[in-house]
Amino acid sequence: MRGFRWPPPPDGGPRTWGPGPGGPRTGRPALPEPETELVTTPHGVRLERLVTGTGDPVTVFAHGLGNGIATTRPFGSAVAGRKVFFQFRGHGRSDSPPGPWTYLDLARDLRAVADLGGASRAFGASLGAGALCRLLVESPERFEKLVFFLPAVLDKPRGEVAQARLTDLLDAVENGDASALADVVSTELPPSVRNTPAGWAYLRQRLDQLLRDGLAPGLASLPEQAPLRDAGVLAQVTAPALVIGCVGDDLHPVAVAEELAAALPQATLHVYDRPGVFWSERADLRERISGFLNG
Repeated sequence: MRGFRWPPPPDGGPRTWGPGPGGPRTGRPALPEPETELVTTPHGVRLERLVTGTGDPVTVFAHGLGNGIATTRPFGSAVAGRKVFFQFRGHGRSDSPPGPWTYLDLARDLRAVADLGGASRAFGASLGAGALCRLLVESPERFEKLVFFLPAVLDKPRGEVAQARLTDLLDAVENGDASALADVVSTELPPSVRNTPAGWAYLRQRLDQLLRDGLAPGLASLPEQAPLRDAGVLAQVTAPALVIGCVGDDLHPVAVAEELAAALPQATLHVYDRPGVFWSERADLRERISGFLNG
């Protein structure tokens, strides 16, 4: 497959190096980002928050490393009630207190946002899934329903490939290197989506946000950490849980999803047969998450 170049062509269409026809030249621009607010938590860290929807129940959504509100909002599109999205410390407009930080710090951020919003349900993606696990160690009965999307780590640190990729992401953001950052972020896209209007729109949105807001240095040690010492502590969690994994994702090994589902007494595991499920299985993913939380 031919690679892409950065920055994108002036007219916004995908381009490829070498001979051969290009793809469509136009793409739909990304939706404008909604207005968020900064809320002060009991532990003194101000966090960026967005609340959508009305009524009960209330679900809190926790994002992955280097992601944020924009990337978690689609998961709540069909979920009933109010949805509370936020940015962990070091992301977006949230505070960056002196680091390094641990999963316990992230769990405090998640708990504070959940408590302030009155959330009775929780969704955690990747890093957010790890923070949710850490919160449940202290408060196994905190939530009525739980969703873990592509958990990345449980009681053992991430593998070398995952650590290297996340380090590359943090380095590219710190250096303000758009080309290097595009190389890293493009790995989030399935090959079939790269060099398409949708792929370019996603890249632009992610790079604009990362280069504008940055990522705090305090995040650098997280890829080397695990949220739990022993996954067995999750046996105290009695809430129904949905654990979603996929085969072939270096950052989110399917074994972690399987281990998490085995550790939770009331868990249902669903494994997709290929990576890039946010793109290839979006409708099924939306229905699966909303069906579980709304049921």
